[in-house]
Amino acid sequence: MEQKDVQSIIKTYHNFLSTVNLDYQRPLIHSINWEDRLIEIKGAKGVGKTTLMLQHILQTFSNVDDTLYASLDNLWFQSYSLKDLADWFYAQGGRYLFLDEVHYYPHWQTAIKNLIDEYADLHIVFTGSSMLQLEAGEGDLSRRLMDYHLPGLSFREYLRFEGIADFPSYSLEEILQQHVQISFAVKAKLGSIQPHFNAYLQHGYYPFYKAVQAGYEIRLQHVVNQVLERDYPLIDDVTVATIEKTKKMLMVLAQSVPQMPTMSTLYSQLETGRNQGLKMFYALDRADLLMLLTDKTKSLKTLSRPEKIFLHNTNLMYALGTNTEIGTVRETFFLNQLSEVVPVHYPAKGDFLVDNKYLFEVGGANKTFEQIKDIADSFLAIDNTETGYKNRIPLWIFGFLY
Repeated sequence: MEQKDVQSIIKTYHNFLSTVNLDYQRPLIHSINWEDRLIEIKGAKGVGKTTLMLQHILQTFSNVDDTLYASLDNLWFQSYSLKDLADWFYAQGGRYLFLDEVHYYPHWQTAIKNLIDEYADLHIVFTGSSMLQLEAGEGDLSRRLMDYHLPGLSFREYLRFEGIADFPSYSLEEILQQHVQISFAVKAKLGSIQPHFNAYLQHGYYPFYKAVQAGYEIRLQHVVNQVLERDYPLIDDVTVATIEKTKKMLMVLAQSVPQMPTMSTLYSQLETGRNQGLKMFYALDRADLLMLLTDKTKSLKTLSRPEKIFLHNTNLMYALGTNTEIGTVRETFFLNQLSEVVPVHYPAKGDFLVDNKYLFEVGGANKTFEQIKDIADSFLAIDNTETGYKNRIPLWIFGFLY
């Protein structure tokens, strides 16, 4: 194969690089050990995986043509194989290959394993849907792969991304013990916190909001459709009928979360059985479209009935649901931010059991400890307050965990 055969790939790569801005970089870019030979970056569509890879290329390689980027949903791969591209690139002296949307390539695990085996000094970084799962029957990548997950923007990241202020992240223990001091430091820079927090809840989770402004919710609806209509069947090999049922399930739940509908009624509406219904629930969870809250005795791997169901983040609530009840918005934000850093379960009392130790109730300024009084390590996460007191902690501050 000659350079003219890959010219369209190179042109697309250069065009993408020319649009990348280095002003803001997601924290994950500094956590990845880029010297590893095989790196996987998973995440929901729209959280910035492609940008993260291209930023790394721009700031790491003095000559960007020492690397090559390609998206595996490019029509080029209808005529040529990934091995064709890698063979040509390696022959030119290239050793760092960056692959986007890997799940669009048939038998991608085997193809990548063969390249890693054939070229001992070739480095491959690839991105894929958050739904992606390594298949034991295909190329064995699990023992040689470094796996990373890129979430959407936290509230802290949103403030930096907007150019409003730059703050460090805090561990859960630091927030529990030092939230008053932290809130003072944040207030000193921001003045009023709540207007920024309210804006984040509506449009701050997916970085592409800056590019679409007024059309953000419509764009987010399109992203959801792409995930279910394109990614889902490629990864789980489901039928068109199952895709349509899953879309209907998501929209039904978007109007009712976090209250659990009667499962038999829901399955009847969808004209499906319990087993397929649970598989659809967990597919939506893997797609970062739902969050399934279970108690400690249940596992997401056993496809057990969740105790409570939430949309994955508050932006999805505003884009998909007509019922953006403030109590649900608060709980969704809390669960979304906490579950990125610690395990969260459904407790016997209260709203959330965090890190198998801390019990939380989430509510507005008038929320009391009545439901969880006399329970050790219990806390309130309170909205519409900028500073807390002892075990009453401002809700917004949990957006500083990452």
